Amino acid sequence: MPFRIAMTGATGFVGAQVLEQALADGLRVNGLTRSAQPPRARLKWVPGSLEEAAALDTLVRDADAVIHIAGVVNAPDRDGFEAGNARGTMAVVDAMRRRGIRRLIHVSSLAAREPGLSDYGWSKELAERHVKASGLDWTIVRPPAIYGPNDREMLELFRMAKRGIMMLPPGGRLSVIHVSDLARLLLGLAQERDVSLAHVYEIDDGTPNGWDHKDFGAAIGKAVGRSVKTLATPAWLLGVAARTDRMIRGKNAKLTPDRVDYFCHPDWVAATASHVPKQLWMPQVTTAEGLKATVEAYRVKGWL
Repeated sequence: MPFRIAMTGATGFVGAQVLEQALADGLRVNGLTRSAQPPRARLKWVPGSLEEAAALDTLVRDADAVIHIAGVVNAPDRDGFEAGNARGTMAVVDAMRRRGIRRLIHVSSLAAREPGLSDYGWSKELAERHVKASGLDWTIVRPPAIYGPNDREMLELFRMAKRGIMMLPPGGRLSVIHVSDLARLLLGLAQERDVSLAHVYEIDDGTPNGWDHKDFGAAIGKAVGRSVKTLATPAWLLGVAARTDRMIRGKNAKLTPDRVDYFCHPDWVAATASHVPKQLWMPQVTTAEGLKATVEAYRVKGWL
C-alpha cells in the first residue's frame, strides 16, 4: 500500500502545499478540515478540528506518519495561543498514542527560541515540550518567515513595495523559506525516521547569515518591479499601528501588540548548527526566483 500521511492544517497556506506535493508524489493523505472539501483521489477528508478527539482518532488511525501543521499565529490573548498551539499539539499526540502511530513531524517556529518575547513564541515552545515528552518518534521543524503564492501573512509587504515605500522593523536579520521547499522537507522527513529522529531543525533558503531587513525589502521591491525606499520603523510606532489595526480590523488584525515584540527582535536567522543534514534536504528555490513567482501569482489572483 502507498505511504499514508495524516495532516492537520491541510487547508491552510503551508498545509495545502504539502497536500499538493504529497498527492503528486503518489502518497495517500488523511486531511483534517473544518469545512466541506471537494473529493480527490487518494485523499480522505476528515471533518473536525483539534478540539475533537474523535476526529483526531479517525485522522491518524491508519496513517504511517503524522505531519502536524495546524496552529494559530494570531489570538486575542495567551489562552488563545495555548489552545491553538500547545493544547492542540497535545491532542494530536494523545490521538497518536491511542492508535499506536509513532512517527510525528511537528511544525513549530523560530519564535519558540524566544518564549519570553511573545505569547505566540511561548505557546510554540510549550508545544515543542509536549512533543519532546511524548515518547513518539518525533522531529521538530522550525521554519523562519514562509512566503509563497497563496500566503496572506506577507502580502502587505508586497503591497507596500508596490507603493515604493516599505515600513520595516528596526535593524535586524531574518531567514526566509519558500513554501514548496518547506513542504518537500516535511514530506521527506515523514518518510524517514532514522537520521532525523528526536532532532529540532531550523531551516532557510540557503542565504548565509540570513537577510538584512533592508536587503530583503529591496528584494521584494525588485520582484514587484519597483525601486523601494525602506524605513526602519521604531517599536513604539509599530505599537501604535498595532493598536490601530486592532481597532479597525478587530480579530482580523494582522499587526498585533504581541507581534510587535516578535517583529522587533534582531535575530530571526536559522542557526547553522541546527540545519537539516544535506543528505536529507537542501533548499531548491532561490529567494529571487521565489519572490518573482509569488508576485506573478498574487497578480493573477488580483491581490497585488
